[in-house]
Amino acid sequence: MSHLVRRRLAADALLWGCLAVPAVAADRIGLNEPRAAWQELAGLAVLAAAAAVHRTRPLLAFLATAALGLAAAPSLFTVSYGPALAVFALLLGARGDARRAPWAFAGIAALGTVRILVRDVDPVPEWLVLLATLLFAACFPWLIGRHWHQRAELVTSALARAAQLEREQRIVADRARLRERARIAQDMHDSLGHELSLLALRAGALQLDPALDEHHRAAAADLRAAAADATDRLREIIGLLREEGEDSAPLVPAGESVEALVARAEASGLAVRLRMEGAARDAVRERTVHRIVQEALTNAVKYAPGAAVAVEVVRDAQGTSVSVTDEGAPQHAPHVPAGTAPHVPAADPRLPRGTGLIGLRERVLDHGGTFQAGEHGAGFRVRAWLPADGTRTPEPGHSPRPDAAQRPQLHVPRRTWAPFAAAGIAGALLVAGTFAWYAYSKTHSVLSPAAYARLTVGDAESEVAKVLPEREVADPPTDRAPAPPAGADCRYYRANGRLFVSVPNYRLCFADGRLVAKDEIPAAS
Repeated sequence: MSHLVRRRLAADALLWGCLAVPAVAADRIGLNEPRAAWQELAGLAVLAAAAAVHRTRPLLAFLATAALGLAAAPSLFTVSYGPALAVFALLLGARGDARRAPWAFAGIAALGTVRILVRDVDPVPEWLVLLATLLFAACFPWLIGRHWHQRAELVTSALARAAQLEREQRIVADRARLRERARIAQDMHDSLGHELSLLALRAGALQLDPALDEHHRAAAADLRAAAADATDRLREIIGLLREEGEDSAPLVPAGESVEALVARAEASGLAVRLRMEGAARDAVRERTVHRIVQEALTNAVKYAPGAAVAVEVVRDAQGTSVSVTDEGAPQHAPHVPAGTAPHVPAADPRLPRGTGLIGLRERVLDHGGTFQAGEHGAGFRVRAWLPADGTRTPEPGHSPRPDAAQRPQLHVPRRTWAPFAAAGIAGALLVAGTFAWYAYSKTHSVLSPAAYARLTVGDAESEVAKVLPEREVADPPTDRAPAPPAGADCRYYRANGRLFVSVPNYRLCFADGRLVAKDEIPAAS
């Protein structure tokens, strides 16, 4: 037998022992009508069975305890089995049985009502006591158990959801980190590629300079070919870096403006003109503008050598507009020997084959702007617009890097006691009314010992009625009374007004308008 099973058996035995105490003590101290020993033992056996099955059959345990209560009293109110009824109702709610429990309550109420009607002894207060007992000893404990069960489920599901969100946030963080690495790698490729393109451009100019001898021209050709090879190898290396690299700052020359970038390109031999309007406001967007111009100039050098390039940067209150347009490679461009120029793909190679413009498009869209790149006349144009309001509109599928404020938090809804308070108030009013009626009916059915002593057999019923209380006993002790006279109408009255205990009773029997018998019935021992 495992340790868990032994612990459960010990807990069930302890539960049975606790519930058996009121079942036995109530009879011993006179809170119940005396019962036979076999009835007490049968009740203890039912409680033991209920304690044994309450884990697997909570509804059966509750119904067994309710049957004990109804067998002892039609109103279900018993000191012996009331605590057990409340405990098993609480466990029923804690086990999560929400569908069958209300039907069980309704069935108990219906069965108790039938028993009260069949007994036909002051049914109104008995029925009120039945409803109050069912409400406070069954419904309320069940609701409390349901509240515990639902809260435990809520906490469990919230913890599972928090764990799931943590996993999702880690995935988002990994994706954002990989995206940042790819962006950094792309910046490295484009920045260094731009410098190598300018280097190849200058080497090409030296190669075609007629003032140099053949030896120096060959050296310039080798330099131009080496720059082209370096560009290809850079692309391969950056491809690995985009997967394995670490976060770092973008490789844009620190503090370099668009004007300085264009000036360096022009000094390298590129025919470029610049038009600037407005002043820079945002360093982040200026870096993006720098990257757009840099990538466009690099592509112009690689794919349209000798073409004139126009750069326009216009800044206003709404945002920044960037346009870089080349006129296409001129037909009279000087011939470059085969194998000395960078590899140039077929027609319109820039947008579909390269990754530079695609990376620029993603960056611009991340800032909430627009990006266009395509043929323009005989050449190629890159246009972008960046808003000035700082709004970021990520593309579908792009998730920003999560920060501490975005981490999932475990929130458990606050308890709401309003339904319990309303039900409690209604139940309290019902119980107060029930016990008020109980006290009224008991105290107004008392025939004082002095008045009883003055009555003699043979007195006229009309004379006896003058000293009788306004009510009769609702639950007469007929089991302890002697046999009544044949054909007599017997009435029972309490000897004192004590509540919740057994008291002596008086019985007066009338026949033919006269008192024919008077008996004193002692209290239950």
